[in-house]
Amino acid sequence: MQRERMVRDTIQARGVHDPRVLQAMRQVPRHLFVPPALRASAYDDTPLPIGHEQTISQPYIVALMSELAEIGHGRCVLEIGTGSGYQTAVLTALGAEVYTLETRPELLEAARRSWSDAGVPPVQFRVGDGRLGWPEAAPFDAILVGAAATSVPPALLEQLHPDGRLVVPVGNDDVQELWVFEPTPWGEHRRRTVCRVLFVPLM
Repeated sequence: MQRERMVRDTIQARGVHDPRVLQAMRQVPRHLFVPPALRASAYDDTPLPIGHEQTISQPYIVALMSELAEIGHGRCVLEIGTGSGYQTAVLTALGAEVYTLETRPELLEAARRSWSDAGVPPVQFRVGDGRLGWPEAAPFDAILVGAAATSVPPALLEQLHPDGRLVVPVGNDDVQELWVFEPTPWGEHRRRTVCRVLFVPLM
């Protein structure tokens, strides 16, 4: 099965070991979140274009960000950049209560159709500026950003629960790094650099 091979060869083999994340990646049908013409490549470990100069992230990065966020069942999660809706679906498969923001209404509408086709549980969604977060639903146990910011939007750190985690790619078109902000015993968040990445810019 293509999904099982994807998980074994391109996710687990590269160091993602959380069994809940691996099961969520097995569960969500990625081919329903890519354009029909690209479905033969849906389980390759590569980003794919979804229109409007946006991409669906490669499966490894979706799994890695999900693992870094340490999402428990029933946790409140904010996703910045709905895009194809695939990361959203993985978060719901982890049992999260998901709030997702997208700047492009047409992408959000396409994501909603994909959620319906894939049987994704209801999520809270809206069109808006992801840099501002979703203050009325805060604090969040985890925040995942699906586009590269030149700097971390202050509103996102402000809306993070003291025990929460923020996973965000930061940089420009030349150099980007995936950062995770982790809670510390003294009530602050410590930044850790995970790896080099390549995302579309945060709009």
